[in-house]
Amino acid sequence: DPSSSSSAETSVVPELPGFYYDAEKNRYFRLLPGHNNYNPLTKDSIQYKAMECKRLRLLEEEEKQMKKTTRAGLNSSVLLQKRQLGLLSSTSYCRLVHELKVNCMQRRKIEIHSPDSSVAGTNNFKIIVADVACERIFTVNDVEHGGCKYGIINLSGLGKESLTVEMYDNLYFTNRKVNSVCWASLTHPDSHVKLCLMGIAETPGCASLLPASLFSSTNPGDRPGMLCSFKISTAWSCAWCLNPQADNCFSTGLTRRVLVTNVVTGHRQTFGTNSDVLAQQFATQTPVLYNGCRSGEIFSIDVRQRNRKGQSWKAIRLFHGSAVTSIHLMEAEHYLMAADMAGKIKLWDLRTTKCVKQYKGHHNEYAILPLHVNEEEGLLTAVGQDCYTRIWSLQDAHLLRTIPSPHPLSKDAIPSVVFSSRLGGSRGVPGLLMAVKQDLYHFSY
Repeated sequence: DPSSSSSAETSVVPELPGFYYDAEKNRYFRLLPGHNNYNPLTKDSIQYKAMECKRLRLLEEEEKQMKKTTRAGLNSSVLLQKRQLGLLSSTSYCRLVHELKVNCMQRRKIEIHSPDSSVAGTNNFKIIVADVACERIFTVNDVEHGGCKYGIINLSGLGKESLTVEMYDNLYFTNRKVNSVCWASLTHPDSHVKLCLMGIAETPGCASLLPASLFSSTNPGDRPGMLCSFKISTAWSCAWCLNPQADNCFSTGLTRRVLVTNVVTGHRQTFGTNSDVLAQQFATQTPVLYNGCRSGEIFSIDVRQRNRKGQSWKAIRLFHGSAVTSIHLMEAEHYLMAADMAGKIKLWDLRTTKCVKQYKGHHNEYAILPLHVNEEEGLLTAVGQDCYTRIWSLQDAHLLRTIPSPHPLSKDAIPSVVFSSRLGGSRGVPGLLMAVKQDLYHFSY
């Protein structure tokens, strides 16, 4: 882990106020204020230079394939031999094989094709979110004059040797920041997209539900309009419910409250909270909504109950020491994964309300960063504020790989990723899809 290794190196020598230690020259140098035009040497600039050197070194190692095995004695021939001898179950064998494949992923840049040549490569990627089948990704791009532009990329081209994808042109953009995005299944799986926009100045926030067909390449005259849109206070998160007992419902995490809306009937339920709700997810087996707050609290709501005063409607309650930025309910719905702004990723047992595992190495201080859990492959993926993408084993929380960003480290260049063994659908290709700046990369295995 590059962030931990840098701190380990500097911790060997004592820190002196007003000075910094140069490891290469093995001596101290005076640290001058940042406003000094003749020698603008600051602690931040020194740290940035050190991190940039590490990033370039890691990129060079990746290009030369100098990576070591994540576990001692782990290789494909040994795994196959143990499997044939009956020493490994099929589940353990598949999990370890995925670990080996992830360690050997190679980065390749994807060429984005578009009917309009001005569309591809003009705006920076901010968010990419894949549908359930991983056939399409919804993209949010920063626009030069402010605001965001959004659309859908078809991943069917990833199976070709040329590694190309298609981005359709559209005129949908907003002058406000997109805080949260999720896919919604109203008429069929992933038929719509839910967007939460932040309010600016006197303009309130907005929550919109858009048909995914708006962004297809069909005749614009045949496209349906916006399904619903309403003004709200600043929306931090959103989630769609797939449980039939709360059919056609979605939630929006607002400032100190949760809003649950039925798209068809228009009925709304409001639940007051003590803090801003930054992360949300519905359970599928029950109509229960899990919420992660800025205060560090995680709580669940049964959306079948009517509004109540006070906090008596809260069911399961968990607590982090910092703002919860992402939550993920595991498939069996007995465990919940959560990440916070202190860089901690914890796996909670919902039956005992205790933390059973911690995944170390993640870096975060103030950003709202998502978690990506792939239970079938036994992998956890997260991008840190330091722009490194890290992959852990779900089984024992072992850090398998740390992937540096292809671009220089920057607050506005944090990669957004999608990981799947079937990118492009059931016959798709496996790997990691990374969007950073104006580029799209595919790490294949």
